[in-house]
Amino acid sequence: MSTRPATDPRVADLVRGGRLRVGLGPVALHWAIKDAQTGELRGVAVDLARALAEHIGVAFEPVTYPSPPNVLDGLATKAWDIAFLGMDPARAAAVDYAPPHIRIEATFVVPAGSAVRSIADADRPGVRIAVARGSVEETVLRHRLKHAEVLGTATGSAGFESLRNGAVEVLAAPTPAAIGFAARLPGSRMLEGSFHTTYGAIAVAKGEMGWLGYVAAFIEQAKASGLVQHAIDRAGVRGVAVAPPGYPS
Repeated sequence: MSTRPATDPRVADLVRGGRLRVGLGPVALHWAIKDAQTGELRGVAVDLARALAEHIGVAFEPVTYPSPPNVLDGLATKAWDIAFLGMDPARAAAVDYAPPHIRIEATFVVPAGSAVRSIADADRPGVRIAVARGSVEETVLRHRLKHAEVLGTATGSAGFESLRNGAVEVLAAPTPAAIGFAARLPGSRMLEGSFHTTYGAIAVAKGEMGWLGYVAAFIEQAKASGLVQHAIDRAGVRGVAVAPPGYPS
């Protein structure tokens, strides 16, 4: 008679609950997007979350927010067990990160006829740059830029609308999202290069060290086995790559 393998004690509470609640901001395929017709979620984070839930032996339960930074709103009510976020030191008091699974570049999108020709060109007086409020990109730009005005918007899509209607001269976004935005605005272009490289990782609330250790082992195996690359390929996302083993220096 076969017996069921013993539950890993680090996730025994998740197994008892029968579900893995996953915080997601469905804004781009390197995180997740929601199909307008069916409401179904897909993307790199969705594939990895499903695989992790299956590995634990529980159901995958998405908990969605308007954008990845808004996922942190769920901490106060313990609305999720894990979340997919950009690694930002400013969040270190609230969450701990597993080793990252993807590396994400960030760049600028400018409209047709823009005098901004390069990343460096954007940092000058009179240039307004829209960026999602609370994002890693906003933190970087506010720290780094000396002359341009940084305008936080509710989401990346709201920033794109500001670019489309002329309220700003530049949109800052992760490259995967920037590619999509540029395709929707005739004559616009995505600038070459990047102003920042960040990493996407699974986060847990501060103090959940058992979960963190379990997720860290899963992610390292997912990178080594090709699971992360398969998720990137399946989503058809550009502008990201599998992160190297371990934590970035």
